[in-house]
Amino acid sequence: MNQDPLAPLFARFSCRAFRPDPIPEEEVRRLLEAMRRAPSAGNLQPWHFFVVRSAEIRAALAAAALGQEFVAQAPVVFVVCADAARSASGYGTRGRALYVLQDTAAATENLLIAAAALGYAACWVGAFDEELVAAAIGMRASLRPVAVVPVGRPAEEPAPPER
Repeated sequence: MNQDPLAPLFARFSCRAFRPDPIPEEEVRRLLEAMRRAPSAGNLQPWHFFVVRSAEIRAALAAAALGQEFVAQAPVVFVVCADAARSASGYGTRGRALYVLQDTAAATENLLIAAAALGYAACWVGAFDEELVAAAIGMRASLRPVAVVPVGRPAEEPAPPER
């Protein structure tokens, strides 16, 4: 039986309730590889991905995400960070202001679709205090967090989105 090749895309939804089931290391690596394979301007790959499993740090990320507690509920949280200087090295001001955000958005979307393909759910969280996220993960000042993405087995059934 042929599965619809777009099934993971259509299965994806913004999940805000997760089961505590751990994600095996091999699948975390596959999700990271999916992100790494996203297109980027000039193939500069101006991103850094943080994988957070620690309950304490996940709680700090939930607090930084304006109290969105479901962030802490997921067994793994990915923090996608932009490296504007790397993008600027190839494209100047346009790279720093635009391409770096487009590139990290593409990597984040790859994560969402790959998670769905592996039977996980995720949520692209953009509402957060950047300084608190940076402090929670101990990232260097030259990076900018642009997405916080909790991933895990869903503890909710998605309602079909209206578009």
